[in-house]
Amino acid sequence: MVKPSLSVVILTTNEEKNILKCLESIKNVASEIIVIDGYSTDKTLDIAKRFGAKVKQHTYVNQDQQFNWALDNVPIHNEWILRLYAYEEILPELADEIRDTLLETPLAISGFYMKRRVYFMGRWIKHGGYYPTWILRLFRKGKARSEGREMDEHIILLAGKAGHLKNDFVDDNRNGLKAWIEKQNGYSTREVSARLKDSGAQGNFAGEQAERKRWIKKNFYSQLPKFFRAFLYFLYRYFIRLGFLDGKEGLIFHFLQGFWHQFVIDAKIYELEKKGENRN
Repeated sequence: MVKPSLSVVILTTNEEKNILKCLESIKNVASEIIVIDGYSTDKTLDIAKRFGAKVKQHTYVNQDQQFNWALDNVPIHNEWILRLYAYEEILPELADEIRDTLLETPLAISGFYMKRRVYFMGRWIKHGGYYPTWILRLFRKGKARSEGREMDEHIILLAGKAGHLKNDFVDDNRNGLKAWIEKQNGYSTREVSARLKDSGAQGNFAGEQAERKRWIKKNFYSQLPKFFRAFLYFLYRYFIRLGFLDGKEGLIFHFLQGFWHQFVIDAKIYELEKKGENRN
């Protein structure tokens, strides 16, 4: 089986429950596997090394900085780069599609958007506007990098055009609900910091899906009253976008990710505002 000129870069920190399935999913398509680890204390590195991955460690700040550090400091020997997290995997049909596509991609194409399929508590979250989510993850070396945001960061092309692959990759974190909630709490703190800095990501309603979502967030959602907007967003996802069809797991996911997470962000913003008022 001929493998394309593809290096897969995987970001990890304490991912022993996830990484093996990720590695297994790319073994027939990746010519090089590079694990960028944030100093794991579990068996993540042992699993990666036994699989034959090249391992580099670097202090983790956020996904954006960690991935760009890899691009700038780690030798990558192939023409194409695929970015994954340890809790992600590519489906066999996507592996076949990547292999066939990269062997005949014209030079004008510098990257590809892929569809993310999220699983939560073992269930595919198909509704609530959560599928398909298009993300640029596959690109030519030197033609893209992460955009430099604390939160909601994306890979952006520096040159060339992007294509779209038909098949899915999977986000299925097996670390459990406690770890998921802790991660969301960390995300909320970073989101507050990013909003208060107003980093200037305006979005584009006529652009790709991520740009369209940013435009709506900047020009509509952020203009709504704090706290009320979290209720509104949950109602929109759960009822108008049919999130209730995702069953009990969907109720938990859409409530926690679509309401609780947004409410916590507003609560943290409110706390900072009160502290500022008390200092005046």
